[in-house]
Amino acid sequence: MIRLFLYHYSMKKVVVFSGAGMSAESGIQTFRDSDGLWEQHRVEDVATPEAWRTDPDLVTKFYNERRKRILESVPNAAHREISELEKLADVHIVTQNIDDLHERAGSSNVLHLHGNIRFAKSSGPNQEREYFEIDGWELTHNDLCPDGHRLRPHVVWFGEAVPAYEDAAEVLSKADILIVIGTSLQVHPAAGLIHYASMATHKYIIDPNANNLSVSNDFIKIAGGASEGIDQVMREIQKIVS
Repeated sequence: MIRLFLYHYSMKKVVVFSGAGMSAESGIQTFRDSDGLWEQHRVEDVATPEAWRTDPDLVTKFYNERRKRILESVPNAAHREISELEKLADVHIVTQNIDDLHERAGSSNVLHLHGNIRFAKSSGPNQEREYFEIDGWELTHNDLCPDGHRLRPHVVWFGEAVPAYEDAAEVLSKADILIVIGTSLQVHPAAGLIHYASMATHKYIIDPNANNLSVSNDFIKIAGGASEGIDQVMREIQKIVS
């Protein structure tokens, strides 16, 4: 199956658009639980610019704890299988996740729509000018950018623009194969990115609730977890190229 995929798609562009369900199998909690809380915090208290202005220490502590948990997690089978695709095709990942599990699994072309928790940026007016890799898991009030502003997590919060959106749209517009995995397409504007894929793109969506998701009819829906779904996508691709 893998050899067949290589023969027909070695020059094709595969785009993987991943969400929180991608990392759930690695033990990373999805963004919002059914009770409206995120790891026992209201989202408004830890994931908005207003939260940072009100209590930057609380926000920093919250993301330090998440960063520590992410560093203790490992890529799951779906992350690893996606990384293996780079041996077979031109693979690009656009992820809504702020973890670095795709990179640690070996994927080399990863665009983070909502930032990367392993990095920090200035809380001043030039936030997107430079990103600073965090050594370890802890960011403190003593960590400042060259302009003297306190460093904040490199995460896109509610109420903020998505700086990487246009780059992501460009990536999806050139996809020969699009695999949407682990996202219910409820977070905007990220959810709108799928509309940049062309009508000719082979499209798959993998999610436990895939059959109930509102996507165009040219998507093949695969109801299941990330690892299980990736296996099914491979079988579907084999049918196309055989």
